[in-house]
Amino acid sequence: MKLASVTTVILLALGSPLAWWLARTRSAWKGPVSALVALPIVLPPTVIGFYLLIALGPNGPLGQLTQWVGLGVLPFSFAGLVIASVFYSMPFVVQPIQNAFETIGERPLEVAASLGASPLDTFFSVVLPLAKPGYVSAAVMGFAHTVGEFGVVLMIGGNIPGQTRVLSVAIYDHVEAGEFTEAHRLAAGMVVFALVVLVTLYGVNRPVRHDAQPAR
Repeated sequence: MKLASVTTVILLALGSPLAWWLARTRSAWKGPVSALVALPIVLPPTVIGFYLLIALGPNGPLGQLTQWVGLGVLPFSFAGLVIASVFYSMPFVVQPIQNAFETIGERPLEVAASLGASPLDTFFSVVLPLAKPGYVSAAVMGFAHTVGEFGVVLMIGGNIPGQTRVLSVAIYDHVEAGEFTEAHRLAAGMVVFALVVLVTLYGVNRPVRHDAQPAR
């Protein structure tokens, strides 16, 4: 829960400007950046975890940087889990927000500009309220996806109780040890959690019908 909460907050903060840029830009870099954001959807989690482990390791470029600034090496630590989770869950946060921004269109922005609103004021007063369903979907999906991670967190964090042991790894440990009652309890909780997430998403994204009133 701690990992999912921290990861979701970071992704909402980092994903908002990235999603805004992807929704508005006509740059030739939009395609490559969009592909990079969506990469975790198609790559096996163990592949992502493997390369992150190398990059964050003592001889990797990010690992050398973290050592240089005095943070040490991040694999098999909570900070390393956060970095891996941010990368792995990024498309599940960025894409819903990007879609919400694209749905808004140009008209509300033009109206706000004609009334003298600055770009920053327009973003917080017009764009964010209109994109609220996208943000709700992004937050729920980002949180839920992080809770269900297995391959990436196992590669980066291992299985250190109280530090890097997450729910999915705990289920795996119980099954491996033949403790099926404990595994069933945790797995059933995940099933209920997944159903709640889906019901929430469908409820938020349900289109509102505005039936015409009969003429009097």
